[in-house]
Amino acid sequence: VEFLYCDLASMKSIRQFVQRFRAKNCPLHVLVNNAGVMLVPEGKTEDGFEEHFGLNYLGHFLLTNLLLDTLKQSGTHSHSARIITVSSATHYVGKLHLNDLQSRCSYSAHGAYAQSKLALVLFTYRLQHLLTANGSHVTANVVDPGVVNTELYKHVFWVVKVVKWMTAWLVFKTPEEGASTTIYAAVSPEMEGAGGCYLYNEERTKSADVTYDEELQKRLWTESCKMVGISDEASRLP
Repeated sequence: VEFLYCDLASMKSIRQFVQRFRAKNCPLHVLVNNAGVMLVPEGKTEDGFEEHFGLNYLGHFLLTNLLLDTLKQSGTHSHSARIITVSSATHYVGKLHLNDLQSRCSYSAHGAYAQSKLALVLFTYRLQHLLTANGSHVTANVVDPGVVNTELYKHVFWVVKVVKWMTAWLVFKTPEEGASTTIYAAVSPEMEGAGGCYLYNEERTKSADVTYDEELQKRLWTESCKMVGISDEASRLP
C-alpha cells in the first residue's frame, strides 16, 4: 500500500495528486470515489464552492475526469477498468438546483448534502453513457453503502447522536459491512463489463426517477466542467 495525499476540497490539490500519480506510470484499474462530509455548517472550500457540493461532488468529478485517460489505457476487452462512486439513499429526496448549485439563495445542510449525493448519481450515469459512446473498456457504477457507523455523523444534532449510540448495534452497519458493496462493484466477476448501475447490498436496484433524466445529466455535466475548469468534450457527443 502506498499513500498519496489528495484533498478533495481543493482543485489545486487534486491536480497535484494526478500529476504525482501519472509520474509513476502505473496502470489504474479501480477508482473508488468515497470522500465526503455530511450536514456540516455552511462553509466554502478554498475554491469558493459550497462545502458539500465542492467536496462530495465536484472534487470527485474533477479527479475522475483527470484520471480518465489512464483508466482507458488500463482497461482491456476482458478486464474493464472500474469507477465506483459512493452516493447515498439521501439522493432519493435530493433536488438539483441548477441555478443555485452553491445553495447561496437558501442554505440547508440537509438539502445541500442530498443535492451532492444526487449529483453523484447523475454524474455516474452520464459518465457511463460517454464511456460507452467512446468504446472505452471502463465502467462506472454508483453504490449506496447503507447506514454505516462512522464519523460521518459527527455534525448531526445531539439527540440524533444519542439515538445513534443506543441503536448502532441494531440499525447501523459496521464500516466493514458498509464497504462490502463497494468492494463487490470493484472486484466481482459478476460486474465485469456492467456499467451505469445503482448498487445496494450487492444488488442492482433503481435510483430516483430524476437520475434517469438524460437532459439533466447533460446540463449538470456541462455546468460541472465550467466550475472545475476543464473542457466539455462530451458536448460533441449525443
